[in-house]
Amino acid sequence: MSHQADPNRYQNMTYARCGRSGLKLPRISLGLWHNFGYVDNYAVGRHIVLRAFDLGVTHFDLANNYGPPPGSAETNFGCMLRQDLAAYRDELIVSTKAGYDMWPGPYGEWGSRKNLLASLDQSLKRMGLDYVDIFYSHRFDPETPLEETMGALDHAVRSGKALYAGISSYRPEQTRQAAAILKKLGTPCVIHQPSYNMLDRWIEEGLTTVLREEGIGSIVFCPLAQGQLTNRYLKDIPKDSRAAREHFLKPAAVQKQLPKIQKLDALAQQRGQTLAQMALAWVLRLPEVTSALIGASSVAQLEDNVKALEKLEFTAAELAQIESILAAAA
Repeated sequence: MSHQADPNRYQNMTYARCGRSGLKLPRISLGLWHNFGYVDNYAVGRHIVLRAFDLGVTHFDLANNYGPPPGSAETNFGCMLRQDLAAYRDELIVSTKAGYDMWPGPYGEWGSRKNLLASLDQSLKRMGLDYVDIFYSHRFDPETPLEETMGALDHAVRSGKALYAGISSYRPEQTRQAAAILKKLGTPCVIHQPSYNMLDRWIEEGLTTVLREEGIGSIVFCPLAQGQLTNRYLKDIPKDSRAAREHFLKPAAVQKQLPKIQKLDALAQQRGQTLAQMALAWVLRLPEVTSALIGASSVAQLEDNVKALEKLEFTAAELAQIESILAAAA
């Protein structure tokens, strides 16, 4: 039996226009980078996805290599689409990407036309879809002409296999060049997906200016710094955490940031928010940020993050206090 969506799902979610396009995204989107592969509990992942949709989260972000193993997140999400959300396909924004290592040989990664278009076909097959809403070049390829990579995105859109073209983790000048090529081809670059959070602010050094000038929206990943900007590491490093497993996070780096995290948590409590909620509100303060892309390992975590939208405003004093905390020597 397919899922019966909450009839009130759009009443509390807020949406923002993506750059100068007609596309609107929920201010909070759900990413399936972790927790949705074959190694994870399918029932838990399904519960998270369906609860997200009931909360008005219409955008689900994937990539060819999400799992583990690579590809399994798309396969699992495809099952959820068929079994639960088929009736709501036109209400969903489904995105995928290609560019990181996916299969053996010289065509299994980076930004060649061969890799991107073969990968898109594989992703569509895994998800059981005729098209994705957004198809990204997952990373800049220094050895493939940018014209070829952008030409592949243009072809994906013109062939009807994607509705919008996007790029991820491109630096400011690369972004400007990519936008110019796509504009000339007649398929605009609608969205950029960079990392951004209180501890990783690189997009403020030129990229936001390019996004604004080119009319490109953005959806930021890792807004909680792999869990550092939550209550998970306030006291120590839990044994089951990513830092304990040295999975993207190093224990020494987490410990170094701890004094800042504790001060930020105190400010969040003064605001009546969890640290995660404040961190999400903080990335969404920038007009160039269309949506914040969260991960979730439980429904409770998802619901806590979505509540960030209940208080997005900051006073000038609060923003100044955050800057002071972040500027302090670690």
